[in-house]
Amino acid sequence: MKISAHPFWLVGFRPFFALACFSGLSLPLLWVLVYLDVLPGPAGVFAPVQWHAHEMFFGFGWAVLGGFLLTSSKNWVQIRGYHGASLIFLVAAWLFERAGMGFGGHWPVFLFEISSKLFLSSIVAMLLWTLIHHRKTDSYRDNYFFLLILPAFLVAKQLMLSADHFQAGILMATGLFRVAFLVMLERTLTQFMKNVFQVDILRHAALDKAIKLLAVLLCGAGFLPSAAAAWLSLLLALLLAGRFFFWKPQLALRRLDLGIMYLGYAAIVLQLLLEFLGRIAAPAWVGAVSTHVFGLGVMGLIIPAMLIRIAKGHTGRKVVFETIDKAVLWLMIGAFLLRVAAPQVLPQHYALWLVLAACGWLIGFGILAWRLVPFLLQARIDGKEH
Repeated sequence: MKISAHPFWLVGFRPFFALACFSGLSLPLLWVLVYLDVLPGPAGVFAPVQWHAHEMFFGFGWAVLGGFLLTSSKNWVQIRGYHGASLIFLVAAWLFERAGMGFGGHWPVFLFEISSKLFLSSIVAMLLWTLIHHRKTDSYRDNYFFLLILPAFLVAKQLMLSADHFQAGILMATGLFRVAFLVMLERTLTQFMKNVFQVDILRHAALDKAIKLLAVLLCGAGFLPSAAAAWLSLLLALLLAGRFFFWKPQLALRRLDLGIMYLGYAAIVLQLLLEFLGRIAAPAWVGAVSTHVFGLGVMGLIIPAMLIRIAKGHTGRKVVFETIDKAVLWLMIGAFLLRVAAPQVLPQHYALWLVLAACGWLIGFGILAWRLVPFLLQARIDGKEH
């Protein structure tokens, strides 16, 4: 059998969710070891903190987002989707980028530039082609939000690797992922709550559109007047918080697999409130806390549940969160509290909280890799091709 015909290359979530597991278990711990001077920093042309931020958003984050969009977009527009050689190329480009980010400082400039641009520009172009070329069969009318944010990820990446615009890049990357999560949460939680509890949650077209348009506008927060960015952040937080209470959290929080998605939603609200506070009152601690609320509270809580649900469901297995799966979710909640809350209470033990939170990701994503990668390597068990 040709390598490209192996089940691993049948659909985008398979290789990219495997990469997400391995990057999720390794990248936070590697950063902590660099931060504590246990390991040398990456041999790049940028500061270690730039490497850390870039790898969490564009290494780990885009392994998840890429796998999700490659899989979902084909279903949205009802086509076969990218598979085989196309996925092998994208995975090779993703790995090439990781090598360039780690060792590119020793490479010729042109080679590093290729490594840093090849993956993201390729997958964005492929996703845009799918959504634009097949727009007549698209089952979601609001997929134009992806047409807006996908090219902007290329801008955010360049800003993040620039010493002069690093913070603007962080704000843009956070904002773009925020839009993606908001679109995904609207679609999935509506369906999940209907299927599990037989209830409808509030979906009002004008409110949903206003939320997403505000979220898109805040992707450029780094270039808006500070006061404007602050009040827009507060407005979006209030709209999201108001809608949250009509999404029946009292039901969702009875089940960990659903409740953790609601906690991730709440973390979006908290991160926006922190952005507002940081711009209005400007306490020195807000910036890093805000970023980590998003990284560990939004991405760190929602993504593991996504990986479990999609990896099981799309390989023909029953979507059931077993005890070990729930243990992973509790580990990620613990890592969030250790990284974000504990340093505010006992800042003298900051290094300990960093190590423990990173170990939480190591164990949590290690379990996910052990559990899910065998599913990703096998053919569907229900007899369907992909």
